[in-house]
Amino acid sequence: MNMPAHSISPRGAAAPAKALRIIGLLRRYTAAALVLLLLAFVGGIEIARPGTVTPIWISNIILFAAPLGILAAGQTLVMLAGGIDLSVASVATASAYLMATHSSSSGFGAVLWGLAVGLAVGLVNGIGIAVLRVQPLVMTLGTGLMTEGTLIVYSQKMLATAPRVPAFIQALGSGKVLGGIPIDLFLWAPIAIAVLIGLRHTGFGRLLYAVGDNREACQLSGVRIWQVLLADYILCSLFAAAAGLVVVGGTNAADMSLADVYLLPSVAAVVIGGTSIFGGRGGYGGSIVGALILTVLNSLLTLLDAPEPIKQILYGAVILVLATAYTRLTD
Repeated sequence: MNMPAHSISPRGAAAPAKALRIIGLLRRYTAAALVLLLLAFVGGIEIARPGTVTPIWISNIILFAAPLGILAAGQTLVMLAGGIDLSVASVATASAYLMATHSSSSGFGAVLWGLAVGLAVGLVNGIGIAVLRVQPLVMTLGTGLMTEGTLIVYSQKMLATAPRVPAFIQALGSGKVLGGIPIDLFLWAPIAIAVLIGLRHTGFGRLLYAVGDNREACQLSGVRIWQVLLADYILCSLFAAAAGLVVVGGTNAADMSLADVYLLPSVAAVVIGGTSIFGGRGGYGGSIVGALILTVLNSLLTLLDAPEPIKQILYGAVILVLATAYTRLTD
């Protein structure tokens, strides 16, 4: 028997309206929604293993999130301009390996060798994308493969010289000071501050948004787009090189696949953080929270003792759901 329209429960009719109001609030305060999601994952860990979430655990999360956050800084810059960089993992690995094989010289000189990899690959990426107008995905995938191949050849010639990670790099990647503050935070924090301020309060930052939003209009306005993109990809590769130094400091071993696991998470952290893959919208603040979310998620799956294949499936599925949900909220 059909119920008359006027007999519908007011409480039942109010439920959809309440849901719409919540969605509206999330649309207005997307950054808060990300932070709430991060707290939800932290709460999930505490429920799964009571007593896990302690100041030491929080310190470790920041320690492990720093290399991903630094990679995400560069990835955010290029995605804001409508691009992507698939060479960041190769650059990070090559930077770490080159630094380790030159550690017999001065520590500062070894770091410069590592950063030189980022500068060189970023320059090649920038010229290919900005000047020759190669599609960013194709260009950075190609340079990533070339970097890996060059590194293999270099490693074979350096068999007599075992890579050694300097003590101060080990401290950077795994050390803590002042009762638990990760040392790599002292590298990540200045990078984060510089990127956040640079994107919002400098001409270069505004140009990145403009180029990502409407490249044709920028060109008609007299903007030298090639210069913006060249600088953009150089910065991205330099951040990747810096992240590689942090990673090798944490593992204390330079190998050919050191940073491979960071490639897709570096993109996922930016997308989860609300930066559009089409450019012109987003920011590094969301990418920071995205990197923390992925690190906490990985910790949660580890605590649940999930088998590695199941862990990868769940990790990928959650990333897809988060990215889709956040995209819907920000559209």
